[in-house]
Amino acid sequence: MARPSKPKLSPDAIAAAALALVDKHGEFTLPQLAKALSVTASSIYNHVSGKDEIIELMRGRAMSAISLEGGASGDWQQTVRQIATSYWESYSKHPRLIPLLTSHTVRNRTTLRVYDALAETLAQAGFPPADRLQAITIIDSFVLGSALDAAAPEIVWEADDASSQEFKEALDAGLQLQQRARLAFHRGLELILLGLEDIRSN
Repeated sequence: MARPSKPKLSPDAIAAAALALVDKHGEFTLPQLAKALSVTASSIYNHVSGKDEIIELMRGRAMSAISLEGGASGDWQQTVRQIATSYWESYSKHPRLIPLLTSHTVRNRTTLRVYDALAETLAQAGFPPADRLQAITIIDSFVLGSALDAAAPEIVWEADDASSQEFKEALDAGLQLQQRARLAFHRGLELILLGLEDIRSN
């Protein structure tokens, strides 16, 4: 019998299968992953060291979709805008992955290239090192929170009889907007860019 031309398992195949499980269930176990891949759990360890590495591989898979082409513009705000928007679009497709990432140190090279690009852009714009890291942290937190918002139910908040009239008015107006989460993300990003420009100038 001819051997398969491609190995059944690889780190990329493992990450893809794990991400599909997380997208569906919000979590994964090694036995679930082995079943999805039609292999034994022990065979997975021939390709990855364990669950922590798989989570980093999933992070890298999501981050690989982020475009860094905006760096050619020479406009630091446009570059950050491009990266942040691409980042948001990628994680909006995998919001259930986000909680798994928060307790793991970022080590994946595909992921780190995005932070490298942000740091280089901010450095070229004149941000000192501490301000660079603060800016990256702000952008990271905002993008991931906004990606979770993009996956929220259509009715995010439900007012009750004790809710203020002002809040009810805000809900009546804001929840009617098409693509509410996308609009909120873009407005919030512009506010962050304005704030960063103020920091850079002072």
